[in-house]
Amino acid sequence: MQTEIIEQRLRVQDQFISIIIPAYNEREGIGATLTRIFETMDAAAYQYEVIVVNDGSTDGTADEVRKFPRATLVSHARNRGSGASTNTGVRHARGEICVMTDADGTYPVQDIPRLLDAMNEYDMVIGARIKEAGTLKILRVPAKWFIRALASFLTDTNIPDLNSGLRAFHKTNALKYVHILPHGQSWVSTITLAHLSDDLDVKWIPIDYYPRLGKSKFRPVQDTYNYLMLVLRTVMYFNPMKILFPVGALILLVGVARQIWWFAIGNLVVHSSNVLLALTGMQFIMMALLADLVVRRARR
Repeated sequence: MQTEIIEQRLRVQDQFISIIIPAYNEREGIGATLTRIFETMDAAAYQYEVIVVNDGSTDGTADEVRKFPRATLVSHARNRGSGASTNTGVRHARGEICVMTDADGTYPVQDIPRLLDAMNEYDMVIGARIKEAGTLKILRVPAKWFIRALASFLTDTNIPDLNSGLRAFHKTNALKYVHILPHGQSWVSTITLAHLSDDLDVKWIPIDYYPRLGKSKFRPVQDTYNYLMLVLRTVMYFNPMKILFPVGALILLVGVARQIWWFAIGNLVVHSSNVLLALTGMQFIMMALLADLVVRRARR
């Protein structure tokens, strides 16, 4: 077994690595990020490329990237979103193993070799932030905790960080899910849920998290709503039973329990509201079974 692990590690280390950086108005942080990446990867035992996707920036981000001749610059004519930029980077990647990170200096890119080492045994390796250093922490922390807890329940997995922007993954897997990956910031959350729902092996490695360089693009209400919807939508896509069946079972049990309570207090009339609840619960359960059959057949 040890020999097989060593041989697999050598094969992974011999692969060409593509590092993808989506950037939108990140002039203040992209230079330091690229400098640290080149220093780190030059010292590691990997051949690699760095692809910066300039997502319609208007602040001179592209000019900063051009100061690094070894970086490949790909530009969008207009701002399309960080997810769309990541998809563009994946399509341009020459390596099978891709690493993505942000351009704002928040992630410890010096830990990229740690993620790559773990890719010997996993389909995706994610840097799990040990603290929240973003803006509006009073809103970010509870919202992220709730969404992460919901995602953990729906995927039967303890998810320490759902939307970390530092991760390594296989290009073929990303292309397999590209049709469901959103163009916005929820790209990272969606691909995490897709891997977990498809029973692929995902590993989280604790990492530091730094204050960003430049202006935050976090929108408290809209981004929280979008993250919540993507969790429900992605799990529905892969495993609708996890959502529809519990809802149906709960409604059915409420209807039955209400009617039993009416009987217990001496009211022997079958109330239409309880019947309606029971029938609604049964409908949800039948929809869950039908949706599960459709998903399984479609994915075959």
